[in-house]
Amino acid sequence: VSLRFGGVLALSEVSLTVHQGDIHAIIGPNGAGKSSLLNCISGIYRPQHGEVLLHTGAGSASTRLTDLPPHRIARLGVARSFQNIELFANLTVLENLMLGRHIHMRHGVLASMAWFGPARRQEIEHRGLVEEVIDLLGLQAYRHRHVGSLAYGIQKRVELGRALCLQPALLLLDEPMAGMNTEEKEDMARYVLDVHELAGVTVILIEHDMAVVMDVSDRVSVLDFGRLIADGTPEQVRADPDVIQAYLGDDA
Repeated sequence: VSLRFGGVLALSEVSLTVHQGDIHAIIGPNGAGKSSLLNCISGIYRPQHGEVLLHTGAGSASTRLTDLPPHRIARLGVARSFQNIELFANLTVLENLMLGRHIHMRHGVLASMAWFGPARRQEIEHRGLVEEVIDLLGLQAYRHRHVGSLAYGIQKRVELGRALCLQPALLLLDEPMAGMNTEEKEDMARYVLDVHELAGVTVILIEHDMAVVMDVSDRVSVLDFGRLIADGTPEQVRADPDVIQAYLGDDA
């Protein structure tokens, strides 16, 4: 895909494959085009050239995401978190997580407002999955607290939980550990691994902490000024001269 904003070329013929079941990291300096690439996948941006294809399993045809709006892409099983927290600060943790189930709810506004019969059974059913996410991410103590009153690291965990409540096949995480201390980063890395292993979710991860990237990723792609300069296993990328020069730093 190629993406341009006026005279700025954000992505230049970037092509990569994310294999089902992998944790695939995308790294690069600030302004390299990492978030722009996730925005192309999730439908927030539409690239001027190229296409994004989602293959959901053996025997099924690929779905072209490039021309679909974000809500349609979400219905196909693509969920994401954002670099800057995008939660409803005046709602509780539980209410924010329930919002992650909205695309799966089938009853209309009036039935939901009345909250009886099918609408009530539907909410109880979806609440069960939300409770599983709360347990998985250790959010029991915060479930009824307003998100705006929580520490930054907990808010990032809630945002991960809301994305999980969509039950995604593909999870896009845009710097989920940004601004965290070492202990919080370790906790978040463990949660990402748990989600990947227990739910079988394919993950595309943008992260600046190279220790985390090298520990959790199956494959790493490197962007620099909107170009893909390396793609391979963590070991291959760590030893790539172009990556060392552009991003990791050349000790020599």
